[in-house]
Amino acid sequence: MADEKRERRPQRRQAEDDGLIKKLIEVNRVTKVVKGGKNMRFAALVIVGDGKGKIGVGTGKSKEVPEAIEKATLRAKKNMISVSIVDNTIPHQVIGVFGRGKVLMMPAAEGTGVIAGGPVRAVMEAVGIKNIRTKSNGSQTPSNCVKAAIEGLKELKTVEEIAALRGKTVEEILY
Repeated sequence: MADEKRERRPQRRQAEDDGLIKKLIEVNRVTKVVKGGKNMRFAALVIVGDGKGKIGVGTGKSKEVPEAIEKATLRAKKNMISVSIVDNTIPHQVIGVFGRGKVLMMPAAEGTGVIAGGPVRAVMEAVGIKNIRTKSNGSQTPSNCVKAAIEGLKELKTVEEIAALRGKTVEEILY
């Protein structure tokens, strides 16, 4: 009889491990003043990456922090993009711009590591870049830095991709 009760109980939902790297960048408390007082809500910024060249960023808002983080994670999974990575670094120098924030990203030799500030470091680790040098200029707001880094990563192209766009071989472009 005890076995029957166990079988009828609903199974607890286990968080499925999808192999993605999830990083919480910031949580903001937002207050709206209304007639009855102050309404507090929370806004979360989350980065999701697979460590192999895919990354997404999402924001979520809710009355509770865990719910805001969950919404941001789902949006980040929906907005994933592919990034060109060559030998654990980026193929060429690029500047990502979003609003007043700018992030300069430069390829680095093997063994350099990730040289980046807080929010940009999280982006590079989530996307799977092991060697890179970055410099954030302009806005230091975490959301602007993250979005500028993502914009810069979108612009990256390998030599093979450029050769295909121009209708040439890789040797013609390199030499």
